Amino acid sequence: MSQRVPIDYGDASAEVRAVFDDIKRSRNVADVNNFWKYLAHDPVTLKRTWESIKEVMAPGALDALTKEMIYLAVSVTNGCGYCIASHNAAARKAGMTDAMFGELMAVVGMANETNRLANGYRVPIDPAFEK
Repeated sequence: MSQRVPIDYGDASAEVRAVFDDIKRSRNVADVNNFWKYLAHDPVTLKRTWESIKEVMAPGALDALTKEMIYLAVSVTNGCGYCIASHNAAARKAGMTDAMFGELMAVVGMANETNRLANGYRVPIDPAFEK
């Protein structure tokens, strides 16, 4: 099996170009990043993923910085190097400082450790937390 290559705008179908155009317009960028270029191999998944990201990451009860920091934290926990780089950049653009990043990583590390301890010891949930 040959390794996939990114699909650039000039080689994309009309369906993919429409999604690429929306990404570029929404993010005010000259080109889409590699994530989208690789998803373009499956136009249905490309469109669905972009529509979902637009909805989830849109302004709401959580501000853009909080959403990007949560995305970064989950990406660290999942070990997704691409997503770590992408959402670290987005969080910094939204205002994350080095100090905030340090605290975020401390929380991620602590949560992973205590989650594993609670799971390993099979700690029952306290009734007070069930409400």
